Amino acid sequence: MSDLQLRTRRPERVVVLALDGVYPFELGIPSRIFGAADGHYEVLTCTVDGRPVRTNADFTIGVEHGPEILATADTVVVTSMPPAHIPAELPEEVAAALARIRPDARIVSICTAAFVLAQAGLLDGRRATTHWQVAEEFRRRFPRVDLDPDVLFVADGRMLTSAGAASGVDICLHIVRTDHGGELANSVARRCVVPPFRDGGQAQYIEQPVPDSGAASTAGTRLWALGRLDEPLTLTDLAGHARMSLRTFARRFHDEVGLSPGRWLIQQRVVRARQLLESSDLPVDRIAAEVGFATGASLRQHLHAAIGVSPQAYRRTFQQAR
Repeated sequence: MSDLQLRTRRPERVVVLALDGVYPFELGIPSRIFGAADGHYEVLTCTVDGRPVRTNADFTIGVEHGPEILATADTVVVTSMPPAHIPAELPEEVAAALARIRPDARIVSICTAAFVLAQAGLLDGRRATTHWQVAEEFRRRFPRVDLDPDVLFVADGRMLTSAGAASGVDICLHIVRTDHGGELANSVARRCVVPPFRDGGQAQYIEQPVPDSGAASTAGTRLWALGRLDEPLTLTDLAGHARMSLRTFARRFHDEVGLSPGRWLIQQRVVRARQLLESSDLPVDRIAAEVGFATGASLRQHLHAAIGVSPQAYRRTFQQAR
């Protein structure tokens, strides 16, 4: 794309829908992340009736737009509210607002807003996530949704759902990365002083017994492994480096990261492979070797399982964005 095209291209419009009881922190995430993306996005905020909306804090928020701007959105972000504010059924005014969204628009939920999308039938037959504290309630109410409570976010076609609070940052960075490449997403992350990727899933944040104060951490071993992704690391290698028994290391690793060591290694290898696909012209087989997959076919399998595309398709997308 030429410099002239970049200057004249209309920014993607992101419309944030603030519902009754909204968390102010989550409401501000889209504006903060997309607003740091060098003018690629325009962020507007609306309510279901254009009137001020109550937050879960001791103040209300006034907005300049009503639900009519949802029809102009390329991406709609529905922000979360405390579980006590989640209605048993979708309110008519919320359903009417959601009905204004274009069929081709991307729809994103932060935290408990997944309940709103599920009540509207938008998540039926799709994979989704929400905050771990309300996962069982979500499963009970929406059995047609394939809920994965262990991840920070899920992208299933045009429907994207995220876990609690700060995972809204993760999903917005994912959108920037998907739309415009890793270089811009990493730049946005640096400006906002947040990590471009977070290890593991939300299982690491679930309340569990506090370990003994003298318990060793697996953090040093994770850092050691990240420098050796091209090597065939085994659980024995990792536990040996941490100077723990296999059983103790596996248990402590899962407590800290929310994943087994094997799944974590695959995740990190996929992350590194994505970076190389974005930033280099190395053949797929070479990238597979660089990140520790035995063959290019193995990389293709794991990348498709993680994000649903082949290495070639992923590279085309990000080379065009770059």
